Amino acid sequence: MARDDGSYARARRHTLAACALLLVSYFLIPLEPDPNGLRLTLRAVGTLLLIAVVTFLVTRQVGRQLGAAAPVGEDEVRSLSRLVVALVAGLLAFAVADYVVAGSGPDQFSGLHTRLDALYFALTTLTTVGYGDVHAQGQLAKAIVCVQMVFSIGVIATGASIVVRQLTGRPGRGPR
Repeated sequence: MARDDGSYARARRHTLAACALLLVSYFLIPLEPDPNGLRLTLRAVGTLLLIAVVTFLVTRQVGRQLGAAAPVGEDEVRSLSRLVVALVAGLLAFAVADYVVAGSGPDQFSGLHTRLDALYFALTTLTTVGYGDVHAQGQLAKAIVCVQMVFSIGVIATGASIVVRQLTGRPGRGPR
């Protein structure tokens, strides 16, 4: 059992490191508005591809967890770690999309001016909290938010419930 706890602790450290690296990357990658139409189009296509890849990865991990041959032991820990990283990547991909759209036109979002605003908005949208202080106004922003909501309901909610269920149902996990 000690080996399982060791691999669980190692997987948890790797997962936290990967999520931290994603978060740092989110704040450091250049996303400033670009007047060049071709570069703007390439960024938009790149963002959509990123969202599609993350959706595929999260969906695949959710499918593995829900499948008849769900992973067990170390495979389960690795699978859950990948799912957590993919969920964080999904959140950040939508934050990038929101930030880029907000930068493309001041009429797209109300109250979204910084990357932290975009992350906050993506998180409140994906968790269905929606405080209303930041909201979509323009047609492009509304279209992206609609995709975020569908992604949230279909993918994030399922993935998060699997992670919570697996972590809380893990035997031998008591207070340390």
